Amino acid sequence: QVQLVESGGGLVQPEGSLRLSCAASGNIFNFRAMAWYRQAPGKERELVAVITRSGSADYVDNVKGRFTISRDNAKNTVVLQMNSLKPEDTAVYYCNAHPNVDYWGKGTLVTVSS
Repeated sequence: QVQLVESGGGLVQPEGSLRLSCAASGNIFNFRAMAWYRQAPGKERELVAVITRSGSADYVDNVKGRFTISRDNAKNTVVLQMNSLKPEDTAVYYCNAHPNVDYWGKGTLVTVSS
């Protein structure tokens, strides 16, 4: 069974923090790099952060230094710690493999606003 369940979104003020979590089924998680993506209103979905199975991470330029991706291979979970949030980070956030599989969870909405 394919499963991607994101959680942890919400409304936060600028410069605030949120911690997103993703529970993935083993058939997606195992042996794959995992990633967080986001889709802002009226925009295409974009890649935000990637982490290999061994823990090497990479980020899109506009979140470097603010976001941290991590994974727990024993629990099939991926976490995105987001600090110093900006209004332009407002989006629905999704996790998936990288490259992504052709299945998406419902995502979790992050709204950054005062």
